[in-house]
This record gives sequence, C-alpha cells and structure tokens, in this order.
Amino acid sequence: MIPPLLFQLMILLSWPINALAESPAIAKPNCPTSCGNGNGSVSIQFPFGIGDGCYLDHQYEVTCDSSTPFLRSINLTVLDISISLEASTILVNHTVLRSCNLESIPGEFVRNGTVNLESSPFFFSDENRFVGVGCNTFAYLSSNRSIISGCLSFCDRSNISAETMPLSNVTLRNSDCNGIKCCQTRIPSSRDLQQLRMTLSTTNYEENTTMTEQNKCKSAFLVDQEWFGNNIDSPDKAQGLKHVPVLLDWGIHESSFDLIERNPSKRYNNTSDCNQIFAHSTSTNTSTNATFTMPVRRCRCNPGYEGNPYLLHGCQGIGIGFGALFLLIGAWWLYIIVKRRKNIKLKEEYFKRNGGLLLQQQLTSLDGSVDRCKLFNSKELDKATDNFNMDRILGQGGQGTVYKGMLTDGKIVAVKKSKAVDEWKIEEFINEVAILSQINHRNVVKLLGCCLETEVPLLVYEFIPNGTLLHYLHNQAEEFQLTWDMRLQIAIEVAGALCYLHSAASFPIYHRDIKSANILLDDKYRAKVADFGTSKSIAIDQTHVTTKVKGTFGYLDPEYFQSSQFTDKSDVYSFGVVLVELLTGQKAISSTRSQDNRSLVTHFIVSMVENNLFDILDPEVTKVGKKEEIMTVANLAKSCLNLNGKKRPTMKEVATVLEGIQASQKESNVQQNYEEVEYVRTELIEPWDVVST
Repeated sequence: MIPPLLFQLMILLSWPINALAESPAIAKPNCPTSCGNGNGSVSIQFPFGIGDGCYLDHQYEVTCDSSTPFLRSINLTVLDISISLEASTILVNHTVLRSCNLESIPGEFVRNGTVNLESSPFFFSDENRFVGVGCNTFAYLSSNRSIISGCLSFCDRSNISAETMPLSNVTLRNSDCNGIKCCQTRIPSSRDLQQLRMTLSTTNYEENTTMTEQNKCKSAFLVDQEWFGNNIDSPDKAQGLKHVPVLLDWGIHESSFDLIERNPSKRYNNTSDCNQIFAHSTSTNTSTNATFTMPVRRCRCNPGYEGNPYLLHGCQGIGIGFGALFLLIGAWWLYIIVKRRKNIKLKEEYFKRNGGLLLQQQLTSLDGSVDRCKLFNSKELDKATDNFNMDRILGQGGQGTVYKGMLTDGKIVAVKKSKAVDEWKIEEFINEVAILSQINHRNVVKLLGCCLETEVPLLVYEFIPNGTLLHYLHNQAEEFQLTWDMRLQIAIEVAGALCYLHSAASFPIYHRDIKSANILLDDKYRAKVADFGTSKSIAIDQTHVTTKVKGTFGYLDPEYFQSSQFTDKSDVYSFGVVLVELLTGQKAISSTRSQDNRSLVTHFIVSMVENNLFDILDPEVTKVGKKEEIMTVANLAKSCLNLNGKKRPTMKEVATVLEGIQASQKESNVQQNYEEVEYVRTELIEPWDVVST
C-alpha cells in the first residue's frame, strides 16, 4: 500500500502533467476542433477552422457538411491536417483520371486533367507518386506547358494471354509498379509546385480486339506514396479507384502572417519561431512579362515547448511537466527502495524469529550437513504454489498445511506451511529441519530445504504422489486395494526406516508420531516415513523426558503417556499399531466398534486372546496370505504392543522378523518352482523309460 504522504505528493506532482495533458489548444476558443465521427473524425487545427472567426483567412476555411470536412479554397475534401516540427501537411481527396474508351491511334492525347493550387498556400508534396494503370498506357505530368514527369505501362504483345489476363493476376510488391500493367514515377522536388496537368494516351499501333473490357480501361493519378503502398497490392485494385489521397504541403503567406494573434513586440518570443521556407512566385505581369514572389512562412514551437505555434500562447513549456514527471518517478523509486529495504529488514526479522540462527548453528555442528538444506526465498515458493492456492492443498494436520508446488526447474515438491508458531515452538520446528537434514534413506521423505523469511516457516519436501497409507487402508471405495505382499513390503520398509533412525543415523532419532497418516506411498507404492514435527534427536545413552506428551491417540505409547519419558520403544509401540492396521484394515480409534473395543489395540489383543484373530482381518490379507505368515506378523505386532516397553523388541529385531517372512516366501516360491519343474521333467521322462523296458 502506498503511504498517504507519498500518495498526496504524487497527486501534487502529477497536477502540472495533468494540466499539460489538457493543453495545449489546437483551435481558437469556442471553435470546433474536429469534423466527423469515430475513426473518420478529422482534427481541425488553427490556422484551419470551421465557422467565422475560427480560421486565419478564407484560404484555411473548412466546412463540415455531413461529417465531411471540405477545404473551400481549393474545393477538395480534407482527410487529415498535420502541424508538426518536421512538416506541415494536409491530406486531401482527389479524383482519379480514368477512361475506358481511349482511341487506338498512337500518340493521340485523349484525356486530360488539371489540378490548380495557384494563389493558395498549398503545394504538391514530393512524397506523392504519379501512377499510370492499364495496358499500353502513356501517362505524364506537365506544369506550365512543360512535361515534368511520366511513365509507360505495357502488356506483352508477343503473348496474347498476357493481354487477356485480368489485372488482378498481377501482384504489386511494396507498391512497385514496374511497368507491367502499372507504372509510377516521382514528381519533382519543388516547394512551389502548384499546378499540374495529368494526361493519358495510348501506345497501341494497331487495333487490339483481344483485350478484355477491363484491360481497355486506363487511369492516372497523383497519390500519397505511403497510402498507396499500404492499400494497393494489384493493378486491379488501382484500376478500380475513383478517388485517392494526395499530400499537400502548406505554409502561411506573408500577407496572411500579420493576421495571426500575436503581440508584434513579442512576435519572436522564446516559445515559438516562424521562418520563411521559400519565396513563392505567384503571378506574371503580362504587360512587363515579369513575376513577383510572395514569401511563405512556417511556424514551430521552440525546443522545450509543444502545441500550436499559430495560436497566441499556443506553445506551452514541457520542461516543468518533465521535471515534475522525473520528480514523480524519483519519488516512486524512492518509495520502492524504502519498501524493498523494509521488506528485507522484515525478512531478516522473520528469519531470526523463526529460528534461522539456531538452525544454522545446529546444521553447522552436524558435520557440515548445512549444505544439505537449501534456503528458499519467499518469492520462489509463492510462485511454486500459485500464492498458496487452496486448490494446491495436499493435506492438513496439527503441524500445518501441505501444498503441491512446482519449482522453476520443473521439479514437483510438497511445501509445508506451518501454523502460527509460538516462540516456545520454534525449537520444535528447527528440530524437524535439523533432523531431516541428517537423514538420507530411501524410505524417509527427503527434505529439500526451508524458507524462514516468511511470517510462518515453510518446509520443502520431495513430492510423494500416491498419498498416505491411511487412505488406502481405510477408504473402502478405493478401486486399488493393497495386497498381502504389498502390506508386508510396506511394513518392512517402514521398519527399516525406523531402524535407521534409531541406530544408523548420526544421532538416534525418535519419530514420536508413527501412524498410517504419516506413511506416504510413492509412484511404485514404496513407503516413505514423513512428518518429523515432533521428532527428537537424542544423545547416545539418554532418554527424552518432556513436560508435554506429544503424539496421536490410538498410536501413543501408554508407558510414555504415564511417565512422559520417550524412548525408542515408544516408536516400536506406534509401529505395532500400524502393523495391526495393515492386518485388519481398521482405524486405530473407531466409534463404530463397541465402547470397550474402540481402541484397535484393545480389539486386536482381545481377538488374539480369544483366538478370533481371523474374524477381524482384512479380506485382502486372508485372501492370499498364508496362515503362518499372518500369525507371525500378528505375534510380532502383539509383542510391539507390550505395555512394558523393555519387553518390546527393537526396531532392528522387528525388521529382521519381517524380512525373514519375505525371505521364506521367496524360498517357498523357489522350492515350489523346483518341484513343478521336477514334476514336468518326470512326466516327460517316464514314458521313455517304459518304452526302453
């Protein structure tokens, strides 16, 4: 948000610019400034004007009938008026000289057209081109009885089909009439060219009866070269023209110059200047055979000013406006710099508040493992998660919300946005980062980095696509069901991960929240242990005593709950609950069971005691699983759930038992395959033995 003081300053500074935007005027006060509607509107700028008192003199009077501006002094329709530093021009509409009934006698001048601008302040611009269109056409321009320009347009007499070919089959490239059914030429570069005579004639020397009616037509015209190049791409289009725009230069005759509303004592002031551009020959005295000239002036605003130099105070200074603009830009950049520094300072405060310094200390002390954890910036993660769009949410829990994101390199990640963290919880968050930075195991979710410069901390993990084990175990509508072999493999992988955390990591790590919701499945349904928000790394030969019990009911070690003393056997208990979930497909706590058996652990132990275990097992387990394998896992789970932590197995022992079950499966499969091969071999050999006897 822009501060109020800066906003007021911007409004104040922008006032001169706004004032300039409303100015300068292009016409006299209370005079029409345009003629026409919409895109066809023509701006009418002084010295031109509509109505009495609005134009300099009759030479510049414009009438606006039926939304069409008409310059009365030369009887031509106005298409555009320009007053610029480079040139002062007016674009007018002029008639095309055209005939479809030319005689075939060579050299006979059969059609003429004259344009006369004499005694006016208008002159033909050398930006025009003279164009002739048609077969066997000679078109030329003359002025004061002298030919000043001309061109020839032919059709190939040796090829009759060329003459009968329609003009539309010829394509003009960049308006280049090169003499084939169309020709063009420049007009002399003369500032006082006011009278032109256009002439059309034929170059045929014999009657041509094979030409189409269209090709018999010929035309000639003077046209603005820019318009011609942008609008005409074939002789056919040029042949069909009735009117074309012609560009005229204009100035102010000396006789009219004094009519301009300017203070004579300040005619050449600091805002504008009017100079003679040439002396125009206006007439010839027939009695003395002499000519006299009339100077023609053109005005412009001086550097640093803009507007209409023909109006009193028509040129206004743009220096103040530019100064204000630069000041405004400077103020804006100052605001941006201040805001940027403020954001940097705020990010530094967040970094400290979110335990950034503590994290650096912990990671640095862990054998240089600080390099394993990347510090992301907030912009990068905002972009990755589409500003933490609700549609990107993968899951929500007690520790925060997890979003799906994509980094700039295309890598898909999971971004965990922690809930508002109290100062006393910062250590818990930093603990998760420090622990995960040490872990490098295929069955543990990999921490890619974190961001501590935001209001709440952010963690960036590898993305695990197939969701949680909880979803597959307890979603009855799920089409894909976990088989017994898959469940056994998941149990082995989770046990291996916990075994690694407890004994193989740099320091023993206790997860403290093992549950099916914290076990993710990748694209190959391999297990990944996640969510280390409540984890602790423990020095060897120490246990962890806490004043606040943390974990999830249904998975929580009763011994830990009573003593607040967490050991590696507490994770073993939670894993035992996960084993029971894998066996039964039931939730750890369920209101659908009886009051006494709402806890899955209680329900499981009672079933074991009463020999009703197979009544509560998941059909996917009993469908394929062998009884001895199932009972081995069930007994393992029961031992993990022992109320006395010392009597529980270690995770290494648990992993060994599970791996043994899988190994026996493989041995059994090998033995079965061997027996099948032996049976087939016997079946094939015995008939031969009978024959031999």
